[in-house]
Amino acid sequence: MRFRTIPGKEQRTSMENLETGALYLHEGHEDEFGEEEDGMPMDEDHPMWRSERITLNSVGIDIGSSTSHLIFSRLTLRRQGIALSSRFVVVNREIIHESPILLTPYVDKTTIDTDKLGEFIHESYRQAGLTPNDIDTGAVIVTGEAAKKKNAEAIAALFSAEAGKFVCASAGHNLEAILASYGSGAVHMTYHEGGDFTVMNVDIGGGTCKIAIVQQGKVIDTCALEVGARLVAMDENGKINRLEDTALKIAKMAGISLSLGGTMSDDDKEKFSQVLCDALFEVLERGKLSP
Repeated sequence: MRFRTIPGKEQRTSMENLETGALYLHEGHEDEFGEEEDGMPMDEDHPMWRSERITLNSVGIDIGSSTSHLIFSRLTLRRQGIALSSRFVVVNREIIHESPILLTPYVDKTTIDTDKLGEFIHESYRQAGLTPNDIDTGAVIVTGEAAKKKNAEAIAALFSAEAGKFVCASAGHNLEAILASYGSGAVHMTYHEGGDFTVMNVDIGGGTCKIAIVQQGKVIDTCALEVGARLVAMDENGKINRLEDTALKIAKMAGISLSLGGTMSDDDKEKFSQVLCDALFEVLERGKLSP
């Protein structure tokens, strides 16, 4: 997920930009900003250059129902358009560090384990060689089924307060679908590669599946359904230690029985997965919908 803060009077977050379909991320086009109007290269030590560009350290923290991870980036922003404009655009983004992927820890079915999550985030900062004081901007986003957990809002607020100047949100399905289509490159492809074609971006998460339809650099439609890869969670011994409500519905449709502390045979997993896949493709293919 890609976030930035654009300083100045017209400050806005990337989420606002996404909702309007605007494109302010101009990666791969740094060269056009590297020269003065007379074609001479701009001296990075020149005061004019420094007033036209700024560099920010950014971190994105994604707390999902299935997994959580962090990404640290260094953003270069350039003043847009005419001199003394208050709007800056991102012209380059360098990834500094990507954390390992953590299976989102839970205390019980409805409570995310904040202690373990906090330890993971602090360790990720250490591995990146950064402290919260080094971070200029970023985002904490709680997504999927994790957003429904009773302490999700408190978690987002806690980590945003600890980790710098942040956008902090629990993403609804519409915003998740939009973010996924930008993050996968679907929006960029339909905007920069030309042609009158349509891309369907399918993001399969731990608790839900988000679908976005993209044309000419804009997300024109979204939807979500309760198909996910971690509706049933098991410990290292194969014992079921967490069951989402949706998992019980799917199990009933599949004709199998699931319970906390129980197990799933390979045959049960196959039946369970088949119901999920059938439901997903009914929507993707706009076919007749089953119950």
